[in-house]
Formats: sequence, structure tokens, C-alpha cells
Amino acid sequence: MKTSADRIQELIEEATVDAYDEEEQFAGFFTMIEDNVKTPFQTKIIGEECTVVAIEMGETNDIFAVCQRNGQKYEVSLSSLEFFDPFPEGYEWIEAFFQWKKDDW
Repeated sequence: MKTSADRIQELIEEATVDAYDEEEQFAGFFTMIEDNVKTPFQTKIIGEECTVVAIEMGETNDIFAVCQRNGQKYEVSLSSLEFFDPFPEGYEWIEAFFQWKKDDW
């Protein structure tokens, strides 16, 4: 799934509208992802399928996915996940976060 550039820009503006600095912008994105991306969903990490059971905010301005595989849970940076069809509900927020992070960091 590829969200249009215009839609991505709208989402970035919505997530960061009331933020005064990068930390608040990041928190805005985390809130939007937490509120709109439906878990659980399937993904891959280094080619191995797993299930994302939760999304959490890290202390270092990163968003982490709590992944489960073979009864074990792992915390992995959202940027380390390989997304595929069917994409999780709300995936456009993840795309917007990646674009914002790429543009601003």
C-alpha cells in the first residue's frame, strides 16, 4: 500500500499541529499511531514472520513494536519491521511517521 504524498503531508500536519519542538512532534506521532494502528498484525523481522501485539514509545524518541514469535516477546524498532499485504489498519500513520522522521532527522 502506498499512501499519496498529499495524504502523507496531511497526516504529518495533523500529528504535529500543536507541537512546539521535535519531542512534542514525536509524541504527537506516537499518539496517532497508538490510536489508529490496529494490533495485532503480521509482519516480518529479518525475513521471519511474527505478530505485532503492541506499539510502545521508547525513551530515545523511537517507536517500538512488541513482537511475538514462538511464545517469545521481543521489542523491536518500528523501522526494523518489514510490512506486507495485508497492511495493518492505520498503516498510513506509520508511513507518515517514516516520512516525517526522514525529512526532519
